[in-house]
Amino acid sequence: MKIISLNAWGGAMFDSLVEWLPDCGADILCLQEVTCTNGLHGTTRFDDGERSLPQRANLYADVCATLPNHQGVFLTSDSGPVYDELGNRHQQDFGIALFVHQRIPIVSTESTFVHGTHVDHREWPISDRPRVAHAARLFDRVSDRYVTIVHLHGLRDSAGKADSPSRISQAHRLADLTTRVRSKGDFVIVCGDLNLTPESETFRILANIGLVDLVGKSDTRTSKYKKPGRHANYMLVSNPERVIQFSIPSTPEVSDHRFLALEFQ
Repeated sequence: MKIISLNAWGGAMFDSLVEWLPDCGADILCLQEVTCTNGLHGTTRFDDGERSLPQRANLYADVCATLPNHQGVFLTSDSGPVYDELGNRHQQDFGIALFVHQRIPIVSTESTFVHGTHVDHREWPISDRPRVAHAARLFDRVSDRYVTIVHLHGLRDSAGKADSPSRISQAHRLADLTTRVRSKGDFVIVCGDLNLTPESETFRILANIGLVDLVGKSDTRTSKYKKPGRHANYMLVSNPERVIQFSIPSTPEVSDHRFLALEFQ
């Protein structure tokens, strides 16, 4: 079985993304920075006080259409304004999405906010935006075993990726969610754009519930990312001996983040 985690950058590299997705081989796909704008398709513009970015109006629907054999689940962390090509304002939902191949049953799910709670913004703030995490328990018929997947987009702070009280609280809430959803014997994967440095206390908190980080200090950014600090995305597992292959490919580039790919027994 293969799982891929990717911060999709709101679909800013949409053409490259949808060309790659059908052949990426993911049985399970965890995406962060996913957009969903009711009744709107095509391209929009996102603005906050720090940046202006192109986005897809409804990246969730775009990926659903690109992966018709996967079942999708989208969760909104917060909502705010975007502008279409004519300058019209629309309220967009922003969050994370899970896509699971239809041959793999989803037997239970749970979500929780690991920072804040949903906000319907009149204008997007620069940082301190709410963050939701999603856990799903899947049944793998090939191995006759269960897999628990937990993914999230961690708190972004304009001050950087160093630990803070909010990030420590986020880590404890993430550990609590993982512990609630998994059952004894599950292979557990926690992944996403955690917005952390490799030295974060988060990894010690997750180690206390039996999770091992596979990324370490590896570069997880593509050439599209121009800022210093190349750490953001992580994947942790409960049983490293079940890992067949783990990789952080530098190509193809489908975002300003590299994708994380894990094949496991």
